[in-house]
Amino acid sequence: MGVKTMLPSYELGFYALAVTCAVVYSGSGIFEASRDSMNRKAFREGIKPGWHYFGRKMDMADFEWVMWFTSFRNAIIFALSGHVLFGKICSMTVPQHRAVVYMLYGVLAVLGSMGLVYLMIILSHCLVLYSVALAKQKWLCYVAGLCCLASFKVEPFSSWQGGFVTGAFDLQDVLFYGGSCFTIMRCMSFALESSERKEGVYSIFDLLKYNFYLPFFFFGPVMTFDQFHAQVSTQELRRKDDELKNIRVHALLHVGAIIAVDIFFHFFYILTLPSDLKFTNRLSDWSLAGLAYCNLVYDWVKAAVMFGVTNTIARLDHLDPPQPPKCITMLYVFAETHFDRGINDWLCKYVYDHLGENHDNIMKELVATIATFAITTLWLGPCEIVYIWSVLNCFGLNFELWVQKFFQLEPFAKLEVRSWAASRWGKVSGSGTKFWCWKMSMTVGSSNLYKKSQIYFQLRPDEQPDVAPCPGLLHGDLKLLPVAFSILVISYLAVQGRHSLGALYPFILCTVSPTQSKFPSALGCFVGSLGWVWSFQRENGGPRERGMHQNTTDGHKI
Repeated sequence: MGVKTMLPSYELGFYALAVTCAVVYSGSGIFEASRDSMNRKAFREGIKPGWHYFGRKMDMADFEWVMWFTSFRNAIIFALSGHVLFGKICSMTVPQHRAVVYMLYGVLAVLGSMGLVYLMIILSHCLVLYSVALAKQKWLCYVAGLCCLASFKVEPFSSWQGGFVTGAFDLQDVLFYGGSCFTIMRCMSFALESSERKEGVYSIFDLLKYNFYLPFFFFGPVMTFDQFHAQVSTQELRRKDDELKNIRVHALLHVGAIIAVDIFFHFFYILTLPSDLKFTNRLSDWSLAGLAYCNLVYDWVKAAVMFGVTNTIARLDHLDPPQPPKCITMLYVFAETHFDRGINDWLCKYVYDHLGENHDNIMKELVATIATFAITTLWLGPCEIVYIWSVLNCFGLNFELWVQKFFQLEPFAKLEVRSWAASRWGKVSGSGTKFWCWKMSMTVGSSNLYKKSQIYFQLRPDEQPDVAPCPGLLHGDLKLLPVAFSILVISYLAVQGRHSLGALYPFILCTVSPTQSKFPSALGCFVGSLGWVWSFQRENGGPRERGMHQNTTDGHKI
């Protein structure tokens, strides 16, 4: 549903200018605040000496980033380089057995890094879910898989299993829960695919080859078993034209992103500043807006680099891994609010599409989204913030379908075809509710600005960092409601007739004001909402009708 057309170049240019000015102006405030707080006592734990070339301290508050690219950088490079080397030798000599080599190397890497006890825990869960797969009953696979996943997410079972792994190093908890939880998702995929197989089931050897593929083992992404098995079993290994060139380009981009982030942290202390409420209370509205936006973008960059590195290695192994996460400034509907596309594809294939079918029936869609977000809540780790986030996103996804159904009624459908501009005004009325639902869900998520370890790295609930939210994230939102809604109308008219949420992030950022409804906040909403429209994907050509679901897996993400 929806009519799309190309926006005029001068309009796009105006949006580009507006967003550039807004980012530069807010960034200047963050830079000044970072410079003035470099030697602040409250920030000693997060701000430490950086590169000698810059003569400045560096924001090192994110322990995952520091461990990946500083403390354990050499070990990670060594392990992944060994995988690439042995995999390449095997692909050139005995390509039919390359999956076995991947499995053996992965088992040895897990054994060397985490120990024999951890390996036994992983193998025991694999054996349990393989035994369940022999029954070829889908409901039993779901029950057993979710129970295994809950054993790593719910106390006291989580601590009980973690207690078997002795020794301690900084990355141990991240590797333990990351590898364990991704193992359960892979085993569930294997069990469900085996249940659908008409002739027998796959062997446990196939499961081990699938699970112990090292690049995906600890941090993902998740490839469904059917895709992995088909690709890794191919004996004729051929590359497309310029594929190696693209791999090299992406590898250089990831290295460049790592260096750029480290340089950025020398001048902008976006991770440490939110930890001191007294200090953030003195920041301007524009600085708070930029601070929140930088933290959101940094989360995306971190996920993009993490998945990008593993995806690059998978492409060297002649696999087609899930795409990297979509930039947050490109998200404008609830159907695409996902970081990990591997988990998203898994949920769509085995839960959302399975229950929702063609997603035309409102009741089936409601059941599908509730089930999907219930599993997502378990995957992220049950806690109050995740509950609120799941409920709001579940409602928003259903609300999109309700509005689509409403505007497919004959009077509105004819109005959209006859008058594109008039149809925009009608859709604005429904977008307000959806916008505030998304705004509140992201506001809750922003209360932990620079630590989303539970979401991305599966840490236990009791290990979550104690980080206070930015002041004013909720304070004053109701007073800004009339102003923000009117600005939403203006921004929505710029979004080429889609049922869209393009102005989401600017609204979130520019309403984080401890001084409630100051004029700069409202002005920031306006400038930001116009600017972010510029980043949307648009299609050339004249107006046309768009089907509600072009592709269920790719067109309607969770």
